[in-house]
Amino acid sequence: MYDNSRILYDRATKVIPGGVNSPVRFFKPFPFFAASADGSRITSSDHVSYVDYCMGYGSLLLGHANLEILEAVKSQLDIGSLYCIPTEKEVILGEMIAKLIPACEMTRVVNSGMEATMNAIRLARAYTKQNKVVKFEGCYHGAHDYSLVTGDSSGNSTPSTSGIPKEFSSETIVVPFNDLDLLEEVIRKRNDICCVILEPIPANMGLVIPDKEYLNNIRKITFENNVVLIFDEVVTGFRLALGGASEFFGIRPDIATYSKSVANGFSLAAISGSRELLEQFSPSGDVYQASTYAGNPVAVTAALATISALSKGRDQIYPRMTRICDSLIDGIQEVANDRKITCKINNISSMFQLFFTQTDVRDMASAKTSNLDMFNVLFRALLEKRVFIPPSQFETCFLSYAHADEDIDKTVEAYDFAFSLMKPGE
Repeated sequence: MYDNSRILYDRATKVIPGGVNSPVRFFKPFPFFAASADGSRITSSDHVSYVDYCMGYGSLLLGHANLEILEAVKSQLDIGSLYCIPTEKEVILGEMIAKLIPACEMTRVVNSGMEATMNAIRLARAYTKQNKVVKFEGCYHGAHDYSLVTGDSSGNSTPSTSGIPKEFSSETIVVPFNDLDLLEEVIRKRNDICCVILEPIPANMGLVIPDKEYLNNIRKITFENNVVLIFDEVVTGFRLALGGASEFFGIRPDIATYSKSVANGFSLAAISGSRELLEQFSPSGDVYQASTYAGNPVAVTAALATISALSKGRDQIYPRMTRICDSLIDGIQEVANDRKITCKINNISSMFQLFFTQTDVRDMASAKTSNLDMFNVLFRALLEKRVFIPPSQFETCFLSYAHADEDIDKTVEAYDFAFSLMKPGE
């Protein structure tokens, strides 16, 4: 069933480190290799079609190979793929974002979420003339030196990967998510913090929902202490709502970073925020940030087509995705109860994740109580039934507007099969 993928993986390990170009794509004994995708389905090189709940780790809000977006991109390709001088489309994109999201008066377009968060932090440092960054345990902000940091109960920070000097990680303070008292204590006792950066809804420790008023209180604390608040909306931007978490929760951060859903899978990201902050970027300011591919016309065209489609269909797209996600969660919970499988399911809008634990999952510590052996059984059983979810417990599952009711029915049946392989009461 997986012969072609096995052969490709053997070839890949000879020329690609670990056989994959991003470690999250690997699972034992080897990942299937994709050949094509359309709508809610992804098809492997072994000609197996899966209902996809990875969806480019949340990028493909409108589904794989969306015709409206592809047609726009094809038209752009006919007249060039890269100019390295400004285009009118970049202006239109900036105007569109500013109109949709009040917090985003100005936008600098880049290529990836990692670029966006890294440069957002640089901007905050330059603006405040302070160096310390506060991040939250379990929140992921790209694979750069100031975000790949872990902390302990004593407040010490260390690199979470080889190759990062301890001097870099010492500039980042790590606190647990959903613990407002500790965050407030850290901010009030220091005067060297430039920013607080967080995923408004963390999607990299599984899915975690912020406590009621938690984000509002973070906004209040940062404002009172002149600390820049950065919403990393690489995942939630344009997915939770057209205006992302800022619109969904009614909170105005100082800077917001976007990627993934903004261009429905094309490589584009954005750093957006107040005019006062964004004008610090060169050439108008003295914060240097540059990229050959930033604002390239292909990705910008995809972004314009994506945001236009979301704007036109917002009254149908977002309610429908929420409805089918709620329907899926209800179905999974029902079969879990029938099979007497203990689990917790977190979901919001078009995102969800299941944890095999009795504990409410509201931070990284509680996420780690999930039984990883059971999750691995789940992942492999779903794959056998041709349902693909991210292979890690600490990722999030995503629906798209392309998912249909028949996908939901098939998925609930697959979860039921997976639960049948587990011992009741586990």
